[in-house]
Amino acid sequence: MTTGSSASRPSRGSSGGTGGRAVSRRPLITTAVIVIALIIAFVFATQVYTNVLWYDQLGFLSVYVRENLIKIAAFVVAGLVMAGLIYASLRIAWSSRPADRPAPKPRAPRESGGQDPMADLQAVFNQNMERYQQALEPMRRLLMIAIPVVIGLFSASTILTQWDTIMLFLFQEPFGQTDPEFGLDMGFYMFTLPFLRMVLGFLITALIFSGIAGLIMHYLYGGVVVQERGIRTTKAFKLHLGVIAAVLLIALAVNFWLGRYATLQSNSGEWSGALYTDVNAVIPTNAILAVAALLVAVMFLYSTVAGRWRIPLIGTAMLLVISLVAGGLYPWIVQRFQVNPTEQTLENEYIQRNIDMTRDAYGLAGMEMQDYDATVEAGEGALGGDTPSISNIRLLDPNVVSSAFAQLQQFRPYYQFGETLSVDRYDIDGQTRDTVISARELNPNQNQGWYNQHVVYTHGFGVIAAYGNQVEADGSPRFMQSGITATGEISQDYQPRIYFGETSPEYSIVGGSEEDDDLELDRPQTTDDDESSDASTTFSGEGGPAVGNWFNRLAYAIKYQSSDLLLSEAVRPESQILYDRDPTTRVEQVAPYLTVDGNPYPAIVDGQVKWIVDAYTTSQDYPYSTPTELGDATTDSQTQAGVTQALPNEQVNYIRNSVKATVNAYDGSVELYAWDDEDPVLKAWQKVFPDTVKPYSEMSSELMDHVRYPEDLFKVQRELLNRYHVTDANSFYANDDVWEIPNDPTQDAATDLPPYYQSLQMPGEDQAAFSLTSSFIPQQSDGNSRNVMYGFLAANGDAGTGEDGVKAEDYGKLDLLELPRSSVVPGPGQAQNLFNSDTDVSTELNLLRQGASEVVNGNLLTLPVGDGILYVQPVYVQSSGDASYPTLRRVLVGFGEQVGFAPTLEEALDEVFGGDSGANTAADAGVDAAEADSQGGTGAEGDGASPESGGGSGGLDGALQDANQALQDADQAMQDGDWAAYGEAQDRLSQALDRALEADGVSEESASPSPSPSE
Repeated sequence: MTTGSSASRPSRGSSGGTGGRAVSRRPLITTAVIVIALIIAFVFATQVYTNVLWYDQLGFLSVYVRENLIKIAAFVVAGLVMAGLIYASLRIAWSSRPADRPAPKPRAPRESGGQDPMADLQAVFNQNMERYQQALEPMRRLLMIAIPVVIGLFSASTILTQWDTIMLFLFQEPFGQTDPEFGLDMGFYMFTLPFLRMVLGFLITALIFSGIAGLIMHYLYGGVVVQERGIRTTKAFKLHLGVIAAVLLIALAVNFWLGRYATLQSNSGEWSGALYTDVNAVIPTNAILAVAALLVAVMFLYSTVAGRWRIPLIGTAMLLVISLVAGGLYPWIVQRFQVNPTEQTLENEYIQRNIDMTRDAYGLAGMEMQDYDATVEAGEGALGGDTPSISNIRLLDPNVVSSAFAQLQQFRPYYQFGETLSVDRYDIDGQTRDTVISARELNPNQNQGWYNQHVVYTHGFGVIAAYGNQVEADGSPRFMQSGITATGEISQDYQPRIYFGETSPEYSIVGGSEEDDDLELDRPQTTDDDESSDASTTFSGEGGPAVGNWFNRLAYAIKYQSSDLLLSEAVRPESQILYDRDPTTRVEQVAPYLTVDGNPYPAIVDGQVKWIVDAYTTSQDYPYSTPTELGDATTDSQTQAGVTQALPNEQVNYIRNSVKATVNAYDGSVELYAWDDEDPVLKAWQKVFPDTVKPYSEMSSELMDHVRYPEDLFKVQRELLNRYHVTDANSFYANDDVWEIPNDPTQDAATDLPPYYQSLQMPGEDQAAFSLTSSFIPQQSDGNSRNVMYGFLAANGDAGTGEDGVKAEDYGKLDLLELPRSSVVPGPGQAQNLFNSDTDVSTELNLLRQGASEVVNGNLLTLPVGDGILYVQPVYVQSSGDASYPTLRRVLVGFGEQVGFAPTLEEALDEVFGGDSGANTAADAGVDAAEADSQGGTGAEGDGASPESGGGSGGLDGALQDANQALQDADQAMQDGDWAAYGEAQDRLSQALDRALEADGVSEESASPSPSPSE
């Protein structure tokens, strides 16, 4: 039975067994793996191919190729070095293994009759080693290659992120400035030192891995044997590990030596850079450690020949002791017992280095500082000499009036304006006018279906602009460039189509031959056109890669995972695909070495709409310079609200606005101009990527006219000036004059007040300049909450001279006004409180808030005029309807503790300055009260209420004045105990409020009852 049963079982090799099925599956599994690998490789290849097409079309293919070749070369070299050293160590260890491994000799039993435990342990150990060797040997060759390759790949990947360090070292430019400690050119610290430390760190890691790999191989193949009386090692093992140890010590010696220079980049102390302890303890001990490490390395090399290992082992122990004592304990003793008791005296020189070099690294060295003993007395005619500043006061807040632009100039739901608009200036009738401007971009979220999203709705149309210092009589923006055709005083003839912008679709299929039908919706028809349908067009530029052939269609279908792109008839032989259309993104991709400003702005330049983008070269290696977190420094109330973008959250201690870039809104072409052509970092990158950055001398005069001082750079600089406005080391050490950027008083959250662009004539200057401004108050704390003005900063942003390629000398000039530390000039927060607490102002504002209307405070502008500080804030009213938008209704003005509140800027100024400010304001700098009241604050054309309703003064303004008077009469009657007069005043108040609500377009049924004064 047993024999028969066994004979009936199929053999392992038969096709009917499980093993046969496994064998039959192997070709299928292998084929599947190969197919999957090919698919992955093809998808990856299509991504590379589409990138090549994109860069080639844009004219920056060399950037893509060079960047990737550099990364590949760095990866390959680093991988080969790491893998090569590990493989060499494994190979040497295996090649020098003992010829045979002697079996342990049995020992005679002890007198007690038992075996020696150590002998038993040694026997077991050797038997285990033999089993390990037997198990390892079949795959030894594979492992000796695979292990170095895997470790090499992982290690080399870390070098990819430091490709810029390698390139800056290879193509470095001298700074022409030397450091104050060693007298070396700054380029050594910016370019050479980071590279050398990177290479040393990688080399030390590779040597450690090599030593570990060699140790394990020697251990497995008998180079290291555990014996009863200890560990026995072969001569080959000692020689191998001794050489590695010697080379490692040499690398450590070089690292110690370079650490002397790295102290100038240290941020471990109270101030950045090499301080007293660093100069007098750390630097000398690093030199001692470097020499000591070299001596120990020589000992190891000697021992590999002489075979005496006691000396290098003692030397290594002594090196560890020296590093602990000299490298750690001694500097601590110097700091604790020598520096701390007399810190200010000993650190004074090094603090001054930190001040000077930080200001230089952030472009603050040339800043002009002047004392400004601001008055708070608002005398009659005090603004007589400040007409250039007063006439340019911007009443349109670009962060508020976007919805007004949308309601008045959007025309179709598939268009939109950004949440915040831009501020620029244009020459109108021979005068430079501040302008609130925005591109009318496409709103992709309004379109459904692949065909509409990617073929029909492809672009926005036109640039809309309004005067910054003027409004219509009803408080709506006064446009200088408007209408469906988006033409006006700026330009009647320009290319208005916005294919590339901040809200463009992910991708669009455009273009075609002359015989092809127009598939793209262009714009709404005008009255001169056939109004039965919207106009259509076909893109005729060179804006994207060709997508007409089948291979390109397939590549992009894979890229965007869209079968429609592959199969749709809308993709014609002459079609192009437009993508990566955000101006910031395009500049980042063609210049990967730059940090790009998050706030591009459109301008009509030379008959084209161009996005102007600022870009920066940065570093964190400038000696003695204090680091800054870019993300934190550029965050303010606007970035917190999500309407603008902060810079990436990276730490830098050097920044330059080295490049001005333009992106053509029609065809997406990118131009890079070397704005700071003296910046050594930019010069180095120009050698890495030649012929990609043009000199600014090639900029047209019209483009120069629209360049402005970059907002993010200004934010970083003002953040540094909170402390580094102090230039004396003694005062800086005392830390007794620290400033702070005020919170935005128009926001509920405690976030920084954003800087504001405005045309301004600074004290001592001959003319107004388009400037970026910010104010400073003393550092706020629990014990000090004085919200008073301490400083005012303005950056000159006028670069144009009327000549092509010629930059104005004063562009970029920083002016800092320092107020006395005993100043009682209100800061922005205090000024806003004065506005809100003023009885007349608060009464009118509360009445304006009645019913369905909302009062919106505009930006609080700060101007150093009239020998003091003037605050100006536009006040808007907006109803709750879907079609409503904010309209200017009042202007708030503050000077000292005086407050003016009137429909026009001129009237508000005259209220503050004794009936006559002395300055000439711009025409229409405010509203006509009757006309504004007739609109009722609804912000919808033709939707205003009648200006008069019932008795009393006409319109909303008159009704509010009557209500205010009735409130005052009621309070007085209550104090006098005259209840009859009180009742009569209450009746007048009720009637006035009814008229105000009616004038404001609110029905009595929808209005909530007003509380009585007694409540």
